[in-house]
Amino acid sequence: MDVSNNTQTEKATFGGGCFWCTEAQFQYLKGVIKVESGYAGGTVANPTYEEVCTGNTGHAEVIQVTYNPAEISYDELLQAFWESHDPTQLNRQGNDVGTQYRSVIFYHNAAQKEKAEFYKKKLQDEGAFDKPIVTEIAPLTTFYKAENYHQDYYKLNGRQPYCTFVIKPKLEKFKKVFKDKIKAQ
Repeated sequence: MDVSNNTQTEKATFGGGCFWCTEAQFQYLKGVIKVESGYAGGTVANPTYEEVCTGNTGHAEVIQVTYNPAEISYDELLQAFWESHDPTQLNRQGNDVGTQYRSVIFYHNAAQKEKAEFYKKKLQDEGAFDKPIVTEIAPLTTFYKAENYHQDYYKLNGRQPYCTFVIKPKLEKFKKVFKDKIKAQ
């Protein structure tokens, strides 16, 4: 656990396609202190965005969420993860195609692994999705923070066409689903 301003914090790392989309969604959740876009799961140290986009590094675009477990639980973050993207699409989300856009949960400890596997199985068994869930569950080895221009992308570039036509509709749907967990703006 990290200690910041006398608040116990924990981290969670998720890949759900484009990190600009998932970063924007998770930033709105109560109890989330910080969301950083980055890369994980590959074989190249300190990868650049351009390298990751080739699909040759093995990295996924991910977000690393720093949160206060007294305000939001890992279970609730997992719920947000499953709602934030389509976990049945293999190596893609919408028009974003490649292994860097895979659905993945990188766990930080045994408890996170157990919960991720439990909820994946539960959702699959309940038929929550029309197709099989392809989300990878793997240990986090190293998180590489993405370049600064990827951080807070939606907040800083909300008028860009990608933000207007792709991120904003996802964010509006997310806010409706999690209306009781959204921070006051």
